[in-house]
Amino acid sequence: MIFCLRPITASRFIKGGGTIDYPCLKYVMNRLANSFLKMLFRIRFNDTTNAFKAYRREVIDGCRPLIAPHVNLTVELPLKAIVRGFSWTVIPITWRNRRSGVAKLNIKEMGSRYLFICLYIWLEKNLSRGDYRKC
Repeated sequence: MIFCLRPITASRFIKGGGTIDYPCLKYVMNRLANSFLKMLFRIRFNDTTNAFKAYRREVIDGCRPLIAPHVNLTVELPLKAIVRGFSWTVIPITWRNRRSGVAKLNIKEMGSRYLFICLYIWLEKNLSRGDYRKC
């Protein structure tokens, strides 16, 4: 059991982490998206799109209102937590491609939703004058 006062997020791309059978196109798209987020938000975290995260209730409450109705919530929560002043802990994980079935993520459909969330939070960061920041 992990007990930590800060939100925990995992990274496949740090020492100790890794990927197994990661599709080449998916890898390239992932690295481009995460590089874009690192530059846009000026953060060091390199795997924002990873869905493996753990949050304390106060962090989730501090990120409200949540507007993402889909899997893009996995990007909304960490970006809002960072923009609003919460710190985080990163742990390495190993990601393994599914052995059966087909992924339901449609890049054309979800890409615009991810971009909307990212730009929405970027506007909050740059135009809200810190109104949402943790006290």
